[in-house]
Amino acid sequence: MPVLPGAEPYRHDGGEVGVLLCHGFTGSPQSLRPWAEYLAERGVSVSLPLLPGHGTRWEDMELTGWQDWYAEVDRELRALGRRCAQVFVFGLSMGGALALRLAARHGVAVSGVVVVNPANKVHGLSAYALPVARHLVRSTKGITSDIARPGGVEVGYDRVPLHAAHSLRTFFRVVDGELPQVTQPLLLLRSPQDHVVPPADSARILSRVSCTDVREVLLEQSHHVATLDNDADRIFEESLAFIGRLAPSVGKEGTAAGG
Repeated sequence: MPVLPGAEPYRHDGGEVGVLLCHGFTGSPQSLRPWAEYLAERGVSVSLPLLPGHGTRWEDMELTGWQDWYAEVDRELRALGRRCAQVFVFGLSMGGALALRLAARHGVAVSGVVVVNPANKVHGLSAYALPVARHLVRSTKGITSDIARPGGVEVGYDRVPLHAAHSLRTFFRVVDGELPQVTQPLLLLRSPQDHVVPPADSARILSRVSCTDVREVLLEQSHHVATLDNDADRIFEESLAFIGRLAPSVGKEGTAAGG
């Protein structure tokens, strides 16, 4: 199947510091593309993969599960690690959960984590019905484009395949169990007016990780897809400052030379 316009993966070979960006459930790299390009323009090596089953049509996603999505970002992280002296993992929504699992499992190979409106649980009564409902109903209404900015559009699916949603629920449980293994510096940015992921998810993550270097930033002017919303510039600037503090070569001439 052809990839939806704008949903293509993005990569940039920059300097010795790399960032892997993980997009969200039923979304695509388009939601993180401006962030990736911002970092690339400042000399950072960037990898923004398209997760399996995403970016084409929702029926393709029915055939994938969390193991496929995680395997893709794990592979990209290892590839970045071969090219870069330091690697950071960033993520939006489910991408935040992917980033946290990478940090938990790869340890010192990950220098820091930045998550935006990270998801930790499938909420509501429907979550408990998923094991049975997925065999009776193929899909439900989509969750894309929760954006406050007028005209803001997220490239993703207008339907959620229930087989994939069931797998997502399992994945969140796996990640929740591994959060205490996350020890790296963590920057968590969240929107109080998020209509997809409740504040309880961020609170749970912050209570479970073992990081001692933690900062939480509120994105007051944005909804769930904050990377395409009114606070996007703040996310980009805060994340670059976070990298710069932990990898001082970022932004200097030597780092940018590789771009």
